[in-house]
Amino acid sequence: ACLPVCLVCVTMMSCTVCLNHDATGYGPVFEDQPVDTIYPEESPEAKITLSCRARANPPATYTWRLNSRNIDQDEDNHYTLVGGNLVISNPIKNKHVGKYTCKATNDYGTVVSREAAVQFGYLDFFSSEEREAVYVKEGQGAVLLCAPPPHYPDELSFRWILNEFPVFIPLDKRRFISQTTGNLFISKVDSSDSGNYSCFVSSASIAKSVFSKFIPLVPLAERNEYFCKVQYTVCLNSSPLHSPIPQIRWRKMDGELPANHEVSMAGAHLQLYHVQYEDEGTYECEALNSKGKDWHRARVSVEAFPEWTESISSTERDISSDYTMSCEASGKPKPHVHWLKNGYPYDKHDLKFRGLTFEDSGMYQCRAENRHGVVYADAELRVIACSPTFEHNPVKRRILGAKNGRVVLECRPKAAPKASLSWSKGSELLFNSSRMLIWEDGSLEILNVTRADEGRYTCFAENDRGKANSTGFLSITEATKITLAPSNADVTAGESASMQCAASHDSTLDITFVWTMDGRSIDFDRDGSHYERNPNGGSSGELIIKNTQLNHSGRYTCTAQTPVDNVSASADLVVRGPPGPPGGVRVEEIRNKSVRLIWSSGADNHSPISKYTVQCRDWFSQEDWRDATTSPPDVEGNAETATVVDLFPWTEYEFRVIATNTLGTGDPSSPSPKVTTLEAVPVVAPSDIGGGGGTSKELTITWTPVQPQYYYGRNFGYIIAFKPHDVYEWMKVTVADPEAKHYVHKDSSIPASTEFQVKVKAFNIKGEGPYSLTAVIYSAQDVPSEAPASVEARALSATEAIVWWLPVIQHTVEGYQVRYWMKVEDREASSQRVVVSSRENQTRLENMRPNSPYLIEVRAYNAAGYGPPSHHFQIYTKKAPPSRPPKIISKKLKGTSVNIAWEHVEPLANESTIDGYKVLYRKAGLSTGLLYTTRKRSIDLPMPRDGDCVVEVRAHSEGGDGAVAQVRISGKHQSKPLHPFHMTPLSIGPLVDSDK
Repeated sequence: ACLPVCLVCVTMMSCTVCLNHDATGYGPVFEDQPVDTIYPEESPEAKITLSCRARANPPATYTWRLNSRNIDQDEDNHYTLVGGNLVISNPIKNKHVGKYTCKATNDYGTVVSREAAVQFGYLDFFSSEEREAVYVKEGQGAVLLCAPPPHYPDELSFRWILNEFPVFIPLDKRRFISQTTGNLFISKVDSSDSGNYSCFVSSASIAKSVFSKFIPLVPLAERNEYFCKVQYTVCLNSSPLHSPIPQIRWRKMDGELPANHEVSMAGAHLQLYHVQYEDEGTYECEALNSKGKDWHRARVSVEAFPEWTESISSTERDISSDYTMSCEASGKPKPHVHWLKNGYPYDKHDLKFRGLTFEDSGMYQCRAENRHGVVYADAELRVIACSPTFEHNPVKRRILGAKNGRVVLECRPKAAPKASLSWSKGSELLFNSSRMLIWEDGSLEILNVTRADEGRYTCFAENDRGKANSTGFLSITEATKITLAPSNADVTAGESASMQCAASHDSTLDITFVWTMDGRSIDFDRDGSHYERNPNGGSSGELIIKNTQLNHSGRYTCTAQTPVDNVSASADLVVRGPPGPPGGVRVEEIRNKSVRLIWSSGADNHSPISKYTVQCRDWFSQEDWRDATTSPPDVEGNAETATVVDLFPWTEYEFRVIATNTLGTGDPSSPSPKVTTLEAVPVVAPSDIGGGGGTSKELTITWTPVQPQYYYGRNFGYIIAFKPHDVYEWMKVTVADPEAKHYVHKDSSIPASTEFQVKVKAFNIKGEGPYSLTAVIYSAQDVPSEAPASVEARALSATEAIVWWLPVIQHTVEGYQVRYWMKVEDREASSQRVVVSSRENQTRLENMRPNSPYLIEVRAYNAAGYGPPSHHFQIYTKKAPPSRPPKIISKKLKGTSVNIAWEHVEPLANESTIDGYKVLYRKAGLSTGLLYTTRKRSIDLPMPRDGDCVVEVRAHSEGGDGAVAQVRISGKHQSKPLHPFHMTPLSIGPLVDSDK
C-alpha cells in the first residue's frame, strides 16, 4: 500500500519504517480565521476575541504573532489562548493595536492565517459652544455646517434633527445631506424651513451617535415685486443651492449607467453597488431648470481586492515525479504573489519540482497582496511511494461494447513511481495495431468491434517496487440505429410543431431519447410549458413544441442512447414572427425642430420588415414615449434613416425605432443617446392677461406663465407693455424670471381706478416672441374714505358679545374689519379681529375674558386697504359662570321614573348669579339627548327601558353654563335584581355647551 511521508523517517528510501505515522492523517486546514476588529474605547465588554480554528489530524496546536513578533502569554497576562482563539483582556490602546496572525501546526506542517488588524474606535462629543444663527433670504440657498468631532474610523453617517429629537428632516428636492462632510444644503429656503437644526452623527463601527448644538435657521421674507429694470438670474451649477430647484440627472459618458445603481436624495446622490471593472469611466451629473443647465464630470477608477484566478489544492504525488504548483491572482493594482512552506517564506517564485523527494512534502501557502488586502490559498503536498495495486480501482468485471463500435477498457492502478502497463486477451499479449491501441494512461481502445472480440482481458502493472494485474470480460451487443429521423419544420409563432424520432436497439438494453436545441439539452421540467415528449415512449422519442416562440428557432438533435452506445439525427425548426428590435440608433443633423435618425435593421424573424415607427420622449414627458412625426411620414421597411420633425427647440430628446412585418410589431430598440435641439425664438405668448387691484398708486399686471417646453432657449423671461387707454406710447418693463406670474408698477401719479391696456410677450437669448392679446385692467382703488357710523354692541355672556353698525354707502367697499381688545394697559396692539363681507352689518365676538372692559372699532376695507376707523365703543363682559359643579345628593326610584336631586351651587364673588339648572339626559356613548331646564334642585326622569343612560347637571347663569356633574343609571332589564338602578359618579368636567 502507498504510504504518505511523515516528518521523521529513519531512512529516506522507504516509508515503511516511518515513526508516528498515520495513513489517515492530514495537515491543518483553516475553518475560522481572525478578522479586522475595531474595539470601542467605551465598550463595557473589556476584551477582544480573535478567532482561529483549523481542521487537522492529529489536532493542530496554535501560536500567535503581533506585528511579526511571537506573543508570549507569560510576559503579557492580557493574553489568553482559548482553543485556538486569542483573547485580549482589558486591552490597552498603545500596547495591543496592530496586525495579528495565527499559526496552526501538526505533524504534517504549518499554515499561517490572514492578517487581522486591531484598532480602537471612538467618536468624541461635539463642542459645547453655541452655534451662530444662519440668516438667509427666502428663495436663496443655505448651507448648515456639521463639522463632526474627532473620530475613528472615518466612516460616519449623517442626519439632521429639526427642533427636537427624534424629528429628522426629510430629504427631498430642496434638501441634501453630504455623507462626506455632513453639511446640510437647502435650496430655495422658505418660511417653513425656520427652526433649530442639529447635526446627528453616527458611527456604525462602534454603535455610537452624537449631535451638535442647535443652529437657528432664520428665513428673511422678501416681497416678490418687480420694478422697471431688467433682472437676470442664471443657474449654471448643479449645486442644490439654486432657484428654481433644478432637476438632476446622471449618465455615464462612455455607455449606459450600470444596472446596479441607485439614485437618491432627489437625484443628488448616485450610488453604485457591486462595482465591476466595466463600471469604470466618466460620470456626468447634469442640473437643469428653467433658467439653463450645467454639468460636472468625475472619473471613477475601479480597483479590486486580490482574487484567485488559479489556486492550489492538496494532492498526492509519486516520488521522483515532476510537479508544478501554480497560483495566479487578479486585482488592481496587480497583486504580488509569494509562497510559504510550513509557515516560513519560500524563496521560490514558481514552484516547479523536478524529481520529487520526501523533503518536498509539507503545507504550502500562496499569498497574493496589493494595497487593498491579502488572500491566502493553502494546500498539502504529499510525496508517496508504493508497488502497483488494483485494490481501489480494478478493471471492470463486465464491459459492454456495441457491434461495429468503439470500446475503451480502462486500467488505472495506484503506483508510485508510475507503473508500466500491458494487456492480454486470454493468454495472448496485445500490441498496438490498426484496430487496437494502448493509450499512454494504460487504457485499451478497440475499434469496429465484432463478436470475435468478446473474451477475458487482463491489464498488467509493474514498477521498481512490485507487480499486479486485474481482469475483465468484454461482451458485444447489437448497435443502436435511427429508424425515423426528425424532419425540418416551418411555423408561425404561437403554433405547435413536432419532431419525429425512432430507433432500433439491442433488446437486452434500455433505450432513452435525449433532445438538444443548438447543442443545449432541453429541460422538460423547467420548459414544460413549451416542450413535451411523446407520452407513448418505448422506441419512439417524438418531441412536441407547443406555443412556439421566436427563440425556439434552431437545430434540434435527437440522440437515442443505451448504456453501450448512442446515435443522433438532426432537423431545423423555423419560427416566423414579428421583427426583432433595430440596433445602433443614433442622432445626426440636429436642428431646432428636427433631427436625422440612423439605425441598423434587426432580425426580421423570417418575415420581411414592412415599415418602421419612430418614437420619442423629451425631458418633460419623462417615461412617456409617443409616436414622432417623420419625413417622409411612412418609413419603409428597407429604410435605415428618417428625419424627425415638429420637435420643440432647446429640448432634450431620446428616440427609439420599432419594426413591423406582416406577422406583427416587434419590440422597440434601445433608446438613442440623449440630444438637445437647437435654440429658437419663442412663439408662444403668455395667456390669461389680467390684473388690477392692489394698494393705492399701483398697477398690478398678472398672467399665466409659459410652460417650460415653450421656452425654446436660455435666459427666458417676459416683456410687459402697458399704457393708459387714452395714451399712444407704451411703457415697457422686462422681468427675467420665467416662473413670474405678476408685475407691480408703482407710480405716485397713477389715479385710482384708471383704465389701462396691457400685453405681455416672451423672450430668450435668440429674440422676442409675439405679444399676447391686449387686455384692459384698472389701477388700484383708493381706500374707503368714510368710517362706519352708529357702532353699538352688547355682551351675550362672559366670553361673547355682538356688535352692529350702519353700513358705509360707497360702492368700492368690499367688507368690514372689526377689532376688539381689553381696555387694560393699552392692549390695542394685541387686538382680535373679525372680517365680514360688505353685505353684513353685524357679527359675533368670541374668546373674550369674563368681567372685563373691551373697546370695539369697525372700519371698511377694499383691495387698496382699510378706511378710517369708527369711534370706539366700550362694553363689559359678564361675570364668569359657576366654576363648581352641582353635588348630587340623592337618587330615588319612583315607579317608572328616577328622581335626581342636588345641592344648590353658591357662586364665588367673581362669578355670575345662578339663574337655574340645565339637565341633559342622554344614552351612554352619545353626545346628544333631551335637555331640561329648571329652577328647582331636583328632577324626575323616565327610567331607561334598557342599556345605560347618563345624566348631566350644571348651573346656568347670564355668564353661561357652569361645570358639569354626571351620573350613570342602568335600565330595567339589567342583570342586577337587587338594584333597579345604580349611580356612578363619572367625572366633573369643564364648561359644556348645553345647547348642543
